[in-house]
Amino acid sequence: MKHRAFENILENYPFCRRFLDPKVLETAAEAFPWGEIHLRDVPDLLASLINDLDLPPFLPELARLELAIHQVDSAPPIPDPEVDEPQINPTLKSIELAWRNLLNLTGRGDDDGGAPALGRELILLWRRPGSGELAMKAADDQDLLVLKIILENLAPEEVARAGEVSVASVESALERGAARGLILLPPSLLRRDQVVFPESCGADRERFGTARAFALQWHLTQACDLHCRHCYDRSSRDFLRLDQAESVLDLLETFCRDRHVRGSISFSGGNPLLYPHFFEIYRAAAARGFRLAILGNPTTGEILEKLVAIQQPVHYQVSLEGLPAHNDYVRGEGHFERTMAFLDLLREYGIHSMVMLTLTRANLDQVLPLAELLRGRVDSFTFNRLTMVGGGAALQSVAPADFQEFLPAYLAAAQENSTIRLKENLFNIIRHQKGRELLRGCAGYGCGAAFNFLALLPDGEVHACRKFPSPVGNILKQDLAEIYDSEEARRYRRGSKACRNCAIRPACGGCQAVSYGMGLNPAEDLDPYCFIDSGDQICSG
Repeated sequence: MKHRAFENILENYPFCRRFLDPKVLETAAEAFPWGEIHLRDVPDLLASLINDLDLPPFLPELARLELAIHQVDSAPPIPDPEVDEPQINPTLKSIELAWRNLLNLTGRGDDDGGAPALGRELILLWRRPGSGELAMKAADDQDLLVLKIILENLAPEEVARAGEVSVASVESALERGAARGLILLPPSLLRRDQVVFPESCGADRERFGTARAFALQWHLTQACDLHCRHCYDRSSRDFLRLDQAESVLDLLETFCRDRHVRGSISFSGGNPLLYPHFFEIYRAAAARGFRLAILGNPTTGEILEKLVAIQQPVHYQVSLEGLPAHNDYVRGEGHFERTMAFLDLLREYGIHSMVMLTLTRANLDQVLPLAELLRGRVDSFTFNRLTMVGGGAALQSVAPADFQEFLPAYLAAAQENSTIRLKENLFNIIRHQKGRELLRGCAGYGCGAAFNFLALLPDGEVHACRKFPSPVGNILKQDLAEIYDSEEARRYRRGSKACRNCAIRPACGGCQAVSYGMGLNPAEDLDPYCFIDSGDQICSG
């Protein structure tokens, strides 16, 4: 009876069981004390027999690990993973072992992990929020930091100062901890109006309907060292004083904290580097923990060195409009050569480089040849369709039929050239037709106008999207939350009524700026380049 009971107990120790032959099992069962046999007794029993039966020295510790696995896996999942304040996953269990690499014996360690070795190792075990799936890993310094922050209710700014790191890196560590399920963070409060995505759109409704980050595209100044033919705004606008700009950062910081989202700023212009207080505001933004990017023109190594010393930009974006002759016709003599040299400079400083092209009828056939020239010299290359606003109104848009033919060729090229990225929302029509998962589209959530981003102009005007007139407020007169929640912003967030019941609406919505530039009503009309079949206009679930 004892032998059978012991065998039953060992069903919960499958990894230890592999090291116990029948004779060892019989001896171990006989060695068990009289009385009721408990699951928790196995590690101590193996420890007592380790010398007499010549068992692997790590076996008692492996049994302790398996007992912890059983306990966590048997615990009920988190009933409601949504919390009001950051907290540690209530299913989390930690166990300190005297041997390292034991997770490798369970199949949960590194693929190339080593054999068991003496040395202390802390193992974390938990059930993932939502799915309830069992997870485990050897704790690293970042895991311990995240748990300490939550357990001791430390402010990211305080941790950053103590560790002499950026607030952004601390925030990133918290995000990774939440993604793993080690900690629970309050859910984002940036959510689409329910009317936008019908319930029949299924899982995509949630996937694209809640933003976990918010970006401010901040056009610091209209001043620019270029005079591009398709520039959508050459109007004269005052720029904010430094104290006003710092107040904007405070408003953004409060907004992101209250909505439980990560904040980022893309500094643009004009040329943002020509803003007289650029480095002061860049430093102040970094100190508040925002992710920072530059959308500008080529600059010098000295400028890049100053940027990196404050905070490495998540990317630096410049523009090219085609092959050298056409690009320089649009952006000025010598621009192509300067930009190519600047891309090499970005790589030298370890800054992620991006090249954006504005797609027109004149450069359609140059996109893929340009992508080949950029292969290996830029991290990311993509395009936006021309918005026929400002200087762009004098240029010709691509014919819709030619655009539809261009997209598959671009997709095919992207399979061979890792530099090419997919940003255009309408790629999702092809993905949908092929039954493939939808891409995140233009701004990560299809059209993100007034949803996961807003554009701030130099004089304080706030727009839903910078590529066309879409005013929703003024940051000098209103709080950012007031602007975001305004009916004007909601209108752009809802997008076009023509897209409302489309199967791919969660990841698309077309381009409101393109519609506006072609004389259509962005709130009512379909993107003139949309080519989805009429049968797909209704969400299929």
